[in-house]
Amino acid sequence: MEATNSSGPTIRPAQPADDGQVGELLVTAFLEQYARKLPDVVYGEARKAHLRDVAGKRAAADVWVADDGGRIVGTVALWAPGAKGTEAWLEGAADLRHLAVASSHRGTGLSRALVGVAEARAEALGARTVCLHVRRGAVGVRGLYEALGYVRAPEGDLDRLPEVFLEALVKPLAGR
Repeated sequence: MEATNSSGPTIRPAQPADDGQVGELLVTAFLEQYARKLPDVVYGEARKAHLRDVAGKRAAADVWVADDGGRIVGTVALWAPGAKGTEAWLEGAADLRHLAVASSHRGTGLSRALVGVAEARAEALGARTVCLHVRRGAVGVRGLYEALGYVRAPEGDLDRLPEVFLEALVKPLAGR
């Protein structure tokens, strides 16, 4: 599945050759956003290694990139309903994770486009809903998802304190 913003990057499935750029984009975007807005958040080497393991993500999930002339400027991943490693708490739900956009492309609608591609894939897989998690206190990204129709679902929260508390959101898919 490929999609093109009218004047921007092409969204396409990630390939092995993209892994390095995608991993660095994830680390950079998460550090820029969380470090700036949530200064108490610390990303250790284990978390960075997890973000950089794009090959592992591709083995378990669909991963897309936003390619702007060979430069990866956005990414998102979707675990199919029942896939190994999914964090979806509802039966028949897909799990959306690792949305990241380069600072040079924030505010352009690229996040919305990436989420749209992932949601279309979830529908094609027969998912009835899409589940996701956001770090408690990450009001900006939570606001983005809420603007896209996601609603708070406390029953899906992941309490991994003292490291992190993840708030759950869910969106029913049209026609399901």
